[in-house]
Amino acid sequence: MSESIFVGKDTDGQPQELLLKMANRHGLIAGATGTGKTVTLQILTEGFSKAGVPVFAADVKGDLSGLSQSGSETHKLHDKLMARARKIGLIGEDYATMLGGGYQYAAMPTVFWDFLGKQGHPVRTTITEMGPTLLARLMQLNETQEGILNIAFALADDEDMLLLDMKDLRAILNFISDNKDAVSRKYGNVTSQSIAAIQREMLVLKRSGGEQYFGEPALKLSDLMRVDENGHGIVSLLAADDLINIPSVYPTFLLWLLSELFEELPEVGNPDKPKMIFFFDEAHLLFDDAPKALINKIEQVSRLIRSKGVGVYFVTQNPADIPDTVLGQLGNRIQHALRAYTPKEQKSIRAAADSFRENPAFDTEEVITDLGVGEALVSLLDKKGVPGIVGRTLIRPPASRLGPATKAERKTIMDGSPVKGVYDQTIDRESAYEVLEAKTAEKLKEVEEATKEATKPKKKPATKKKKSTSTRRSSSRRKKSTGDHILHEVKLIGRQLVRSEGRRILRGILGSMTRR
Repeated sequence: MSESIFVGKDTDGQPQELLLKMANRHGLIAGATGTGKTVTLQILTEGFSKAGVPVFAADVKGDLSGLSQSGSETHKLHDKLMARARKIGLIGEDYATMLGGGYQYAAMPTVFWDFLGKQGHPVRTTITEMGPTLLARLMQLNETQEGILNIAFALADDEDMLLLDMKDLRAILNFISDNKDAVSRKYGNVTSQSIAAIQREMLVLKRSGGEQYFGEPALKLSDLMRVDENGHGIVSLLAADDLINIPSVYPTFLLWLLSELFEELPEVGNPDKPKMIFFFDEAHLLFDDAPKALINKIEQVSRLIRSKGVGVYFVTQNPADIPDTVLGQLGNRIQHALRAYTPKEQKSIRAAADSFRENPAFDTEEVITDLGVGEALVSLLDKKGVPGIVGRTLIRPPASRLGPATKAERKTIMDGSPVKGVYDQTIDRESAYEVLEAKTAEKLKEVEEATKEATKPKKKPATKKKKSTSTRRSSSRRKKSTGDHILHEVKLIGRQLVRSEGRRILRGILGSMTRR
């Protein structure tokens, strides 16, 4: 098996190869729309899959679904693909072995996923696994409102109540609102205004279809890290053409997935090849309007997750879309053409050019704007982890189909999927909603019985005697005491709920659950 992925050949005739041993040092694929980013993502995915590395990628435009289908001689671009293959030596030359005997069309083993369950297997996670930090990001809450979420999670943890879906979160927020005095004494100040603001954002999320992303069965990471019977890494494609229209959901889910990978996978140091590759397309959505605290956590996850054998590749239009603290960790870089129509764009081009190790044969800043479709400036890490001198490179053609799979082809792939039937039906087991409903029903029954007893008519005495002033006062105090007792019982629901000692779930670097 090859120790590298052949990316293309530069103008000096030198091959540009991504070393598998350095692939977990992360990477960047950048370039303006229509310059060839998707094809580059496709050929890297093919290379990793053939090397036995599972790949996860979001299919933003639907084009990546062509990975599941073999290229064909009848394809309209066949002649151009073959001409490029000859030009860079994939046919009849030294690099023929890089695709297993020359440039041959081939399909990649693929599993389709879809939040909506229309174009792939349904994808879900639970409220508990998402955690308060990412949930606050999803609903665009402020710090105070995020604090209320943390209280809700702490209360659920203490009472061993599961938060699986949105109705569980809604139920526990309602409980906190009804018992905010008791909850505030134990967990910190709670205000009705903050709870109401969270509930409004939950309504917005529901109207956008976001509620269906939470529930069971939740996605198992092991189902994203499979290899097929031939030892090829399975490519997991998330249909994101509709999801991308909900800007808060798309990046939050992918960030949750990264967080889960970080929390679950063991340390592996520097493996000969990655355990998994993660492509983050439209990466600018992750950082747009993100608070500094979240960016710091993203930086931390990016820095530490490579020791788990996971390589993260950000795909975006401009390197400036990514904060410098994260950009500095991306060792493997493929830069397609950028356009400079404004002073700001010219400045970003200079910054992109300065990030490469200079090639004395050309002016990097000038070449960035002159690259043709399918060309890129490529700088990959060598065996010592040092960035290579940038080369103007013609990217190799893909072996799988250029263009999307048809509905019929997608259905055929799903019918043969290794996870067929695992996620298709939702499960609604007992969780916070059911527990709190049962407690409320029980308490209402007690209150109703006490109220009936308190208002039950008493038998009149045979001889009516005038009560003394002291007797009337005593009777009034007893009636008042009975009413106060009933009201007091209702208010004590919160105290009774948090009285017992429950297990506490440990939460990871981004607030998601650490499984133990």
